[in-house]
Amino acid sequence: MADPQYFAHETAVIDNGAQIGAGTKIWHFSHVMSGARIGDGCVLGQNVYIGTRGVLGNGCKVQNNVSIYDDVICEDDVFLGPSCVLTNVMDPRAFVERKTEYKTTLIKKGASVGANATVVCGVTLGEYCFIGAGSVVTKDVPAYALVYGTPARRHGWVSRVGRRLGTDLVCPETGEQYQEVKGELKPL
Repeated sequence: MADPQYFAHETAVIDNGAQIGAGTKIWHFSHVMSGARIGDGCVLGQNVYIGTRGVLGNGCKVQNNVSIYDDVICEDDVFLGPSCVLTNVMDPRAFVERKTEYKTTLIKKGASVGANATVVCGVTLGEYCFIGAGSVVTKDVPAYALVYGTPARRHGWVSRVGRRLGTDLVCPETGEQYQEVKGELKPL
């Protein structure tokens, strides 16, 4: 029986015990495991997987072919681009079970991860950071940082709305002002 609080396409599999917020949409061939927590107003594209201990805050957008494995935590308003990869084990082997060695990956409020980017487990992506498409993230990313490459390195700063900041650290879209202090960006 359908839950009137959220929409799930008829091909989606929602296991008993999954928590799904109001207004969330879950599209074709997605699978939400028992114990997964999804906030209000999220959109899960085609072929998305959410593990038992996967967490999505409110307003998250998860594009096609993304797996949110156990111990991947996304705060509110996170964007995960098509086919990006989030891991949870540092040294996987098919013949060695390492479920007790999962590392938590934390993606903070408003962060964006580009298409086909890979985020190695155990890192934190700071608030409103922007990970370029195809990048490989191997270490923590500061709030508002624009990172890309393999391995990903900081190439500048972005505003809360995702616009690249110039040397004046003023958002060209909103006029919001920022200040860099000891290698971190803070809104004024």
